[in-house]
Amino acid sequence: MKKKIVVLSGDGIGPEIMESSIAILKKALAHATIELAFEEYLFGGAGIDATGSPLPETTSAACKQADAILLGAIGGPQWNNVANTPEQGLLKLRKELGLYVNVRPVSVPDALIHLSPVKEEIIKGTDFIVVRELTSGIYFGEPRHLGEEEAFDTNRYNVKEIRRIMCKAFEIAQRRSKRVLSVDKANVLATSKLWRKTAEEVANEFPDCTLEHQYVDSAAMRIVQEPTAFDVIVTENLFGDILSDEASILPGTLGVLSSASHSESGISLYEPIHGSAPDIAGKNSANPVSMILSASLMLRQSFDLNDEADRIEDACHKVMEEGILTKDLGGTTTTTEFTSAILEKLS
Repeated sequence: MKKKIVVLSGDGIGPEIMESSIAILKKALAHATIELAFEEYLFGGAGIDATGSPLPETTSAACKQADAILLGAIGGPQWNNVANTPEQGLLKLRKELGLYVNVRPVSVPDALIHLSPVKEEIIKGTDFIVVRELTSGIYFGEPRHLGEEEAFDTNRYNVKEIRRIMCKAFEIAQRRSKRVLSVDKANVLATSKLWRKTAEEVANEFPDCTLEHQYVDSAAMRIVQEPTAFDVIVTENLFGDILSDEASILPGTLGVLSSASHSESGISLYEPIHGSAPDIAGKNSANPVSMILSASLMLRQSFDLNDEADRIEDACHKVMEEGILTKDLGGTTTTTEFTSAILEKLS
């Protein structure tokens, strides 16, 4: 069985880390029942340079026909002041594909505990998932206005939007420790009051799971103070953006965390959480782990290839435990050397 994977390498270090992840996917799936067919398309700054658009029509059309999408990284200072930025292209792609949920696993491998700004006795054993609503809320609400003396944005949610993100969070929790923490600001915001009410209704449909609520400011403190207490955190777009970025500092580097965005139609996009790092692009020093683990997440969540995903993740962790680390992790290993070490483990 062949699956079409649209590859959006993007900008900066994107092409380098994408090359690593595809090599590892091919190695891990050498004897699998599923064959991945990779098709490369322009996106982000690369799309602007070639066509004037960060999301060319051919790229958009291909993504809509894909079985899954791999995205490297986008952006760079040369596109900061263009009319249609690489980041706007990503927002448009999310909207066109209906990527309503972002799933970000947060864990701290033992090999990287020393890099965490949090004490070892607090951070060791951290393993939770942030589930963020991605296509509504204050980032998309209308009306909005920016004037000389006044500005405003609109935070808007409806029951359908809240219900589908809650269902996704509970479905994920059912495969884990069956604990869901819903984060809101229901003591102040009308949208959060509706969010909490809807969460309670959905929880009744998942009696094997437990639901707790916490205000976003309290949850932000608890992520640093007690990160091992969480299983699945679900929240709205703005809060999820902030909390998932806060959680990303727990391993001490952005270079080892993966991310997935899912649609109701079944199309999913997988990407590292870090940026394009234009300062190190082309220097063969980028850390490919986040991209590799995002590709592994694709195998797990889009194609149920859990054994192959386990092998890739185990290989990454073993390589790091052996002290084979890229510069951002305190080592001297190049991108290609790190990739070769993982390929050797997979052999």
